[in-house]
Amino acid sequence: MQIELGLDTFGDTSLGPDGKLKPHDAVLRDVVEQGVLADQVGVHFLGVGEHHRTDFAVSAPEIVLAAIAARTSRIRLGSAVTVLSSDDPVRVFQRFSTLNAISNGRAEVILGRGSFTESFPLFGYELDDYELLFEEKLDLFARLIRDQSVTWSGQTRAALNAQQVFPTLGAGMQVWVGVGGSPESVVRVVRQDLQMMLAIIGGDPRRFKPYVELYHRACAQLGRKAKPIGVHSPGHIAATDELAAEQLWPHYKAMFDRIGSERGWPPVTPDRFMGEITDGSLYVGSPETVARKIASTMTALGVTRFDMKYATGPMPHATLIEGVRLYGEKVIPMVRELLADATMAAQ
Repeated sequence: MQIELGLDTFGDTSLGPDGKLKPHDAVLRDVVEQGVLADQVGVHFLGVGEHHRTDFAVSAPEIVLAAIAARTSRIRLGSAVTVLSSDDPVRVFQRFSTLNAISNGRAEVILGRGSFTESFPLFGYELDDYELLFEEKLDLFARLIRDQSVTWSGQTRAALNAQQVFPTLGAGMQVWVGVGGSPESVVRVVRQDLQMMLAIIGGDPRRFKPYVELYHRACAQLGRKAKPIGVHSPGHIAATDELAAEQLWPHYKAMFDRIGSERGWPPVTPDRFMGEITDGSLYVGSPETVARKIASTMTALGVTRFDMKYATGPMPHATLIEGVRLYGEKVIPMVRELLADATMAAQ
């Protein structure tokens, strides 16, 4: 079983040494440095998210990924996620096929509808078309990655008639679809014959087991070969469990309370925070604690890929750098050993 362990970041606007929020240009340079370190310590994948708001610095992840690609040689690079609904599938394909060429076949793309909606009015799309936009654009993108000549028509963009799109893919590229937990989304992934990335950001991760089972049933019914399944969840690693929770708490609260004020959520409490660490989908603690929790989730869900969102709220760059180092040097080897032991015990 090929196990892959990655990291994700949204380029959260972070605090500088003076305790003030850094400007976006400085945060972007920090993300590049974090990606370079991730490559050096053996992380398999780095995902960079797309947002269009003040608390996240990355609006063009492909540019950031290209900068990281130029300074790395092994790590795979992709989005987390690309908001396909408010973008043009042809341009998304061109940007990622270019990244794939520059990185010598290391590009991936994770497509999603996004949990934030700022991109819709920014690029002239109506939220009333939320479902239709994603359905049609995902269908077109799936054709672009498989066919050198594409004929397609729909309601959301101009039709294509035997159209070639350049640059062509010189090597294969993994394409994932982010799924937040609806049966319709799972079946859509199978219908398009793409890979499923489960976004589990709260609650017991085992509650997503029915979606994994649905994925395999849908593959059997539609005659698709099952592909690797991944999980994306937030976390933070430090030398001890206590230090990890202490470092993350104020930044976690700052981010979720800010978003919660926009969406009508109650403020985050310390009890809820600790509950997510002990019983939910927050992977926080020492390398051993985090490794055991990741291995437990991967075993329970039967997935082979785990990506941890290592940046949450305005955490300082130095703290993030240390978390990246611990993930690569300590957590990944521990997870591999734990899963290997579990496999041997099951035989």
